Amino acid sequence: MKMVNFEEWKPFVAMMAIDFAFAVVNILLEEVLQEGMNPLVLVTYRLSVACIFLAPIAFFWERNGRPKLTVRILCYLFLSALVGTSLTQYFYLLGIHDTSATFACAFINMVPVVTFIMAFPFGLETVNIKGNRGRAKILGTVVCIGGALLLTLYKGKPLFSYSQSDADRHMVSAVKLASPPRNTGRWTTGVIALVVGTVLWSSWFLLQAKIGKRYPCQYSSTAIMTFFGAIQSSVLSLSTSRNSSMWVLKENMQILTVLFSGMVGSGLCFVGLSWCVKKKGPVFTASFSPLVQIMAAMIDIPILHEPLHVGSLMGSILVMVGLYILLWGKNTETQNQECVTKLYQQDGEIRGQEPQIQQIIVSND
Repeated sequence: MKMVNFEEWKPFVAMMAIDFAFAVVNILLEEVLQEGMNPLVLVTYRLSVACIFLAPIAFFWERNGRPKLTVRILCYLFLSALVGTSLTQYFYLLGIHDTSATFACAFINMVPVVTFIMAFPFGLETVNIKGNRGRAKILGTVVCIGGALLLTLYKGKPLFSYSQSDADRHMVSAVKLASPPRNTGRWTTGVIALVVGTVLWSSWFLLQAKIGKRYPCQYSSTAIMTFFGAIQSSVLSLSTSRNSSMWVLKENMQILTVLFSGMVGSGLCFVGLSWCVKKKGPVFTASFSPLVQIMAAMIDIPILHEPLHVGSLMGSILVMVGLYILLWGKNTETQNQECVTKLYQQDGEIRGQEPQIQQIIVSND
């Protein structure tokens, strides 16, 4: 009995660990970007590390059941890398640089909602307005959009004020002189970058639904995708800046961030997410995404003294509430479909056994 309980809790423990790792990655990314590291260079190094890390795992784990890699599948994976890794991470890192890790994590929670909306034209999602499940999905979408608008349009007063010593104030003053403060223009640019990144990432989920049917090897497809993404990011880096010094990792923090975000953020975490989706389904896995924002705030606010504003708190709460309403409607709809499928299967089995039952009745008579 204890082994059964432990097996049931494995996905929960895995998702908690994955969300904590994502929160740490976001904090590290914000720190190195504030120090002046080029976002595209960071993306290139991160995807390169992820590819090197995942390639041997994909080779040994899926070598016996890997289907033939055709030119069409390679084109899909190239497009998937462009939409889901290089461009998405670039805009997401720009958003972190111009806003904060806590704000970016809260805004990225809109990805399930945007994916839900974008799935309608492709026939991947349906809504029954007359049912409670369909109404919950619509209500959750509206609440999430309202929370995102509140995050974007209203900042409000800071909720915490940290007391600083004279030495700390001199240090903060030196930092502010060395780097320009976050003004309204930079905050707006960061929000726009997060919007674009959210739309691209949502498009990637829709594209993955098609790739998964044609090439269902998650480790191999992810390794190939990160390989294409590293090439694309390097081309974007060279096209925007020819300064060779930006490719030099100058501090230990930058090296640590590249290795950790590549191996863990783009490597182990995606492997863990794939495993959780296989065990519990995508709705279960997506429902843990708000924990990334909460864990990032637990690190960002008390340790790094990142200010938390009223608008960010209220908007984050609305986004999480709307997301869970949407996920509840989606989860109950999935459970209902599974029950209907089982009933049809049982009905088919009973009908298939009717001739045998009639023969037994006749023989007994």
